Amino acid sequence: MEVKKAALKCVGVNFEQYPKDQKPEIAFVGKSNVGKSTLINALTLRNKLARTSSQPGKTRTINFYDINDLFYIVDVPGYGYAKAPKTEIERWSRMTEEYMQKREELRGVVLLVDIRHQPGENDKVMYNWLKHYWYKIIIAATKLDKIKKSQIQKQVSIIKNTLNTDKNDIIIPFSGQEKTGRQELLDEIEKIL
Repeated sequence: MEVKKAALKCVGVNFEQYPKDQKPEIAFVGKSNVGKSTLINALTLRNKLARTSSQPGKTRTINFYDINDLFYIVDVPGYGYAKAPKTEIERWSRMTEEYMQKREELRGVVLLVDIRHQPGENDKVMYNWLKHYWYKIIIAATKLDKIKKSQIQKQVSIIKNTLNTDKNDIIIPFSGQEKTGRQELLDEIEKIL
């Protein structure tokens, strides 16, 4: 797949605000500050399409990015640590869960994990939740440029073992900075669509 066109279509917090054109959607989920916005910018080759921040919890709405007028990449709020009141974090969680459970246009999920670290409890819960609901999952192991090449296979094995992935799961080491894994991820998204 080649991304020729990418634009923020809409931002919402409930179903009334989401697109009504029934295009298929691929959701991007992961803990706060794992690099969802950076990954979206790298995939679309647009530096400022999705707003990035070093502060966890920057994404507080569900953001729909129209890709090639064919489908949406959907950026949902991150889970885990964020500098926000607990009630606000709980609201994001409910909004995300409702979207993930009820959105008929949702075709697959890209689960982002930081390749430098063993997936945490929240990552395991999300992975198992996605498996329970039979979502097609691609695991993007972000921040690849922060480790040595000699560490890649070891870190991928840690991710596989910690999440207890099955043999059909796809793990793509990804660097937003170097665009490593970009085409592979786009190709896997295209297969799901």
